[in-house]
Amino acid sequence: MRELGFLSFVPNHGGTAGAAAALEDGLRLFESAESFGYGTGWVRGRHFEPFLTSPMTFFAAAAQRTSTIGFGTAVLGMRYEDPVRLAEDASTVDLLSGGRVQLGISTGIAGYGPILDPVFGAVDRSFRDEAEARAARLLEVLQGEPLGTAGKGYESIPAGADLALQPLSPGLRGRVWWGGGSMGTAVRTAEKGLLLHCSTLNTEDTGAPFAAAQADQIAAYRERFAELQGTGAHVDRTPKVAVGRIVVPLLDDHDRAVHEEFLTGYAAGMDDEGRPLSGPPFRFSKVVAGSVEQITETLLADPAVAATDELVVTLPANGDTAAHERILQVVAEQVAPTLRAA
Repeated sequence: MRELGFLSFVPNHGGTAGAAAALEDGLRLFESAESFGYGTGWVRGRHFEPFLTSPMTFFAAAAQRTSTIGFGTAVLGMRYEDPVRLAEDASTVDLLSGGRVQLGISTGIAGYGPILDPVFGAVDRSFRDEAEARAARLLEVLQGEPLGTAGKGYESIPAGADLALQPLSPGLRGRVWWGGGSMGTAVRTAEKGLLLHCSTLNTEDTGAPFAAAQADQIAAYRERFAELQGTGAHVDRTPKVAVGRIVVPLLDDHDRAVHEEFLTGYAAGMDDEGRPLSGPPFRFSKVVAGSVEQITETLLADPAVAATDELVVTLPANGDTAAHERILQVVAEQVAPTLRAA
């Protein structure tokens, strides 16, 4: 592990009246994380939930209050994204921040289709085909390729000119991540020449322990990327992996009281192997909780963490900013040095 990141839902526990304060708390968390030495702050885009729903506008604000920390999406489901508009927003924020955007995307979760399709608009293609097509279009746009022509002229664009992304941030295309979760996805991510972001969820159950299965995905990704190195989309690109783990230090009674509800609720929804008690055949990683020594020992024994370039400390969806800042500080100061030295 060379780099340390974190992931926040930027939760809003106060309803409509608390929305502005929740966003401000999120910005302060990014400031604190930067002071602790975190390289990237990742967020999840969640439609209609009491969490962050517009990452790029949030990042634009965060860019003005920080100087080094990166801004990552982990991950945006492309089925409900407009690839041209997303590219415009992401490229603008990348330029505003001095090249700090890490753009994580995926197809999204097909099971949400019956709920979200009527809201965002139905399409003729299947959920996955539509998402893959939009993702491919996004990569074309970020590459600066012509998307159409101006015909007889369009506003300030002369007749016959190509229509391409404005503004173009040249380095952003090389910082696009794909959310993994299965062996097939890991291999396809390598074939696309993208970076691999592994979360706390595997979308397939191979029978192997969660971390072992994820380590196998990472190995397959690196192997396939190496086979294609220097060709096509892989010219001047290097494979990179980020792995997320929910880390909850329990160093005193206050820590235990703050996180008890989350820890109990998380464990109650699955068996001892991380299989949900109801729902699709997914696998979830366990929460890494306990003393500094217990957390360090668990992470050192995790084969996926051992194989990653960046450990992403995934914060609980609940809890206040003070609790989240404490997690980030304890991990940065007391856990990460041992992991880096291993």
